[in-house]
Amino acid sequence: MQNDGQKPPQGNVRTRLTRAAGVCNRWCLEWRMYERILPTAFLSGVLIFLVYFITVAPPLDFPVGALLKIEKGKSTLDIAKELQNHHIVRSALIFVAAAKLYGGEHAVVAGEYFFPGEENVFTVARRLSSGDYELTPVRVTIPEGANAREIGALLTQKIADFDSETFLKTAQQKEGYLFPDTYFFLPGADPHEVVYALLENFKNKTVTPQVKDALAKFDTPLADVVTMASLLEKEAPYTKDRQIIAGILWHRIAIGMPLQVDAVFPYIIGVNSLQLTREQLKTPSPYNTYTNKGLPPGPIANPGLDSIMAAMTPVKTKYVFYLSDLHGNFHYCVTYSCQLANQRRYLP
Repeated sequence: MQNDGQKPPQGNVRTRLTRAAGVCNRWCLEWRMYERILPTAFLSGVLIFLVYFITVAPPLDFPVGALLKIEKGKSTLDIAKELQNHHIVRSALIFVAAAKLYGGEHAVVAGEYFFPGEENVFTVARRLSSGDYELTPVRVTIPEGANAREIGALLTQKIADFDSETFLKTAQQKEGYLFPDTYFFLPGADPHEVVYALLENFKNKTVTPQVKDALAKFDTPLADVVTMASLLEKEAPYTKDRQIIAGILWHRIAIGMPLQVDAVFPYIIGVNSLQLTREQLKTPSPYNTYTNKGLPPGPIANPGLDSIMAAMTPVKTKYVFYLSDLHGNFHYCVTYSCQLANQRRYLP
């Protein structure tokens, strides 16, 4: 039954007031708790951020796109200091701790590292501890007939941060055995390792049954074969002509006649056949095949397998002389008078 026009019972009002007071008290207590916690949480967050920023985060001037070579034999602390000096990490000590956490005793792997973007100290430590260079191997094709200096220039052009000076000092002693081929090297590749790769490739290519059988049948030291092959590589581009010229040059050696190969002069003085003067033909050098009999003291370039095989499989002919015209065609002669006639006919 409705109680129209009458006031609500007094007890209901008190109950509502009591409940409201309880809610207010709880809200006030919670607010006071948050008032105490929020400043502490805020300060803790700021402190954590500062610690991260000062010790872990990448430096503001992180060298994005940089290459850094870690040398063998360096201590982890020295490497950490180098990273700090290059602005890759903020704290050398934090890096040391992180590197040991990831790598244990052998905390850092030597090599060339690429940094494509900003990285914190833990990422840097993990990469250096696992040898994660983050590099893409560079494809380098060394052409047949290139000498050590030309190979060094090519590698410098293709490979970032390549030490061509050290390469040249080692490679020139191995001229003729730096096998021309396609290779894949990492940026900053160690020049000694590059030379080793080229020498190993030469070794692998010349221990095949085909090469070993040809060498045994020809009965000539491999060093002489390689030197002859380096001349053939520069003299002619095709197998047939190389074999004929090999027959002529081996015959000249047998009869005590100077080889008279113009291909040595770019190696000696950097001048090709069409630029040679009569005076330059007399240039003092053990590699001068006009003033010295027999083979040069070593290869003048690094021959490919075709030239090496041609040197061991010469074609015997009656020819003693040859020349190449301006179109690359070869003309062979038995007599010197025929050679002079061909020079007048085919050369400027």
